[in-house]
Amino acid sequence: MKIAINIIRIFVALLFIFSGLVKANDPLGTAYKMEEYFEVWTTDLTTSSFFLKDTLINLFHFLNGHTLFLSVTMNAFEIIAGAALLLGWRMKLFSWLLLLLMIFFTILTGYTYKTGRPTNCGCFGDCIKITPEYSFYKDLLLSALILIILFARKHIKPLFASRLNTALMLLVTIFSFGLQWYALKYLPPVDCLPFKRGNSIPEKMKVPANAVPDSIVMTFVYEKQGQKVEFTADKFPADFNDSLYKFKNRYDKLVRKGKNNEPPIKGFSLTSANSVDSSGNTTINDSTEVILSEPEALLLFNTDLPGANPTWKDELLAVYAEASKKGIAFYFVTSNRDLANKTFSQMGFQNITVLNCDFTAIRTAARSNPTLYYMKQGTVAGKWSYANFDEALELLRK
Repeated sequence: MKIAINIIRIFVALLFIFSGLVKANDPLGTAYKMEEYFEVWTTDLTTSSFFLKDTLINLFHFLNGHTLFLSVTMNAFEIIAGAALLLGWRMKLFSWLLLLLMIFFTILTGYTYKTGRPTNCGCFGDCIKITPEYSFYKDLLLSALILIILFARKHIKPLFASRLNTALMLLVTIFSFGLQWYALKYLPPVDCLPFKRGNSIPEKMKVPANAVPDSIVMTFVYEKQGQKVEFTADKFPADFNDSLYKFKNRYDKLVRKGKNNEPPIKGFSLTSANSVDSSGNTTINDSTEVILSEPEALLLFNTDLPGANPTWKDELLAVYAEASKKGIAFYFVTSNRDLANKTFSQMGFQNITVLNCDFTAIRTAARSNPTLYYMKQGTVAGKWSYANFDEALELLRK
């Protein structure tokens, strides 16, 4: 009995530590996933008749403004709780806390499994993506294992003496928050995003070669003698005729969900200033293909535009000057071109080219604000956060 309990304890502990580490590697990614959940829940509640819907909607709006804090706290807790379980430290407290966390996770993944929204729960961040079905069953299993640990915790003894266990837990706590501070300032230590170094953006914008498309059949809706009847294009009723059947509707019905049928990079389009022809028609100038085919280019992605004097201004001005000297094109990528032109001009940048891009695509590319990319014919050859623009300058000088 004691051996079995300890095997369960070690398994659950390692799984929580691993899950926390994967998400702590990219806390912004977890924050974005939380935003997605709050938006989905708010949308569903808006059309429901649940008596507490207004209270919950207000709560989700509030939480949506604090997702980064929630992400950092939850990621750290997973690591800390897993370490506590591994060390046998304060088992009663952490057994209950883990059970409450798993109940919440099970409700969350169950909702995703039932509704299909969001399409990925984000349980292991962007590094390991599992289906909502597997996520839900995983959480059910973990909830059961934690219940066993809770009621059999008397068989679990501390791994070390009390002072050593406490000191180790202090180090784990510092590490769990320190890792996330590093990821937010210097980019994730392990880049699992499609924009990571070495990846070709044009290739990642394509649907994978092994993609399996959705299987869809055309479904007809008719009325026969006051009753609604549905059938597909290849299974018309034997007695079908226009006098007996009255057409009502036609729709595409999904019979089998495809697999791996979306490109890793979606919505990535770099557009320059719009042009107006002699007839007054506005044309959006898509520069994506041209820029991604250049021998060398620098792209600065901004999720939010800075003030006129950010701490990294001088380093970026030096990078910009060195790129100009070497004849390397420098582009500023934002979701608000007009404001970006004004902001960067005030910072001392001259003759800049500002490109518009979808905000979601920018958030995926830039896990710090801003993030600088060094591109070679569409391949990410270098990538730096605002905190290490000096490394980009050193590369250009070489």
